[in-house]
Amino acid sequence: MAQYHTEERGQPCSHNYRLFFKNVTGHYISPFHDIPLKVNSKENLFNMIVEIPRWTNAKMEIATEEPLNPIKQYVKDGKLRYVANIFPYKGYIWNYGTLPQTWEDPHLKDKSTDCCGDNDPIDVCEIGSKIPSCGEVIQVKILGILALIDEGETDWKLIAINVNDPEASKFHDIDDVKKFKPGYLEATLNWFRLYKVPDGKPENQFAFNGEFKNKAFALEVVKSTHQCWKALLMKKCNGGTINCTNVQISDSPFRCTQEEARSLVESVSSSPNKESNNEEQVWHFLGK
Repeated sequence: MAQYHTEERGQPCSHNYRLFFKNVTGHYISPFHDIPLKVNSKENLFNMIVEIPRWTNAKMEIATEEPLNPIKQYVKDGKLRYVANIFPYKGYIWNYGTLPQTWEDPHLKDKSTDCCGDNDPIDVCEIGSKIPSCGEVIQVKILGILALIDEGETDWKLIAINVNDPEASKFHDIDDVKKFKPGYLEATLNWFRLYKVPDGKPENQFAFNGEFKNKAFALEVVKSTHQCWKALLMKKCNGGTINCTNVQISDSPFRCTQEEARSLVESVSSSPNKESNNEEQVWHFLGK
């Protein structure tokens, strides 16, 4: 039985679409704050919130600035955002999502990248063979990490695998990805380097010359971003516009009741939006 469920409000591919989260008892929660980072306190077993299933293009993300942080589609310049298809890739080439209870502090300079955080939970690229749904919470083990520098900000990309993947027992560290899924890390680096180019932006840059760091390094980054999240939830740092409303963090000044959480969700429009639109599917060839 799944521990978490989602509830749709609004219409997919529209500005008013929201995907809210409920726990096993049916109470509304924040996926950002109320879902535990770790599973049963095991060293390398983490909850991952799937925002974007593999091969899809809609840029879905946890709404960090909204109460209870539902998943919504990213909007830029008034338009719904879709990632481009860059030959030979179709949409996102992994199941893409985030680890709950992590935060990349935009006021804290990372000692290894010399850049501040991007103000979001830490991103995860899940490389297993299954394709979960948007909003599904899966258990993953961390294998390594890539340091993308996005417009001057540190934007860590964890490499992980679903523990329920048929081949999960083969994967323990980043070298196992090179061994059992040859070409995947190279494709990952290339995808992140190029994915904004069709929008007229320059190629992305990376720390460490694009080298993937190992599991031990990755786990330290996760630990650090979890500490930043703790400071955020306890009002010990400047969270800016981040919405910290939660239901289950007992000592947080942002905690609300289940009744208040229900009222927050019910205040969100659930009516169909006539402005819904799917992206135009085109190929972009970026060869030199």
